[in-house]
Amino acid sequence: MSKHEQGLAARRQELVNRSEAQRAALAGADEPLLRKAATLDRVVGYLRRNAIIAAVAVGAVALIGPQKIFDLGTRAVTLYMLLRR
Repeated sequence: MSKHEQGLAARRQELVNRSEAQRAALAGADEPLLRKAATLDRVVGYLRRNAIIAAVAVGAVALIGPQKIFDLGTRAVTLYMLLRR
């Protein structure tokens, strides 16, 4: 192997190492985003499997209104937490 080829091989290895480090840094930075995307994917999958439940929920929001639904949901969660004790 010539000196020029050895230099190219060393440069290639340096670039491969830098690429691996950058890939690992990107993967670490994307972890929270990937968890949120996985959660959204589970919700969408559930809604696709249970289209009737999704339609009823959308209809309830349209008829009753989002503020009223939120108020009722808050009361239901509070009651559930009290009864669970």
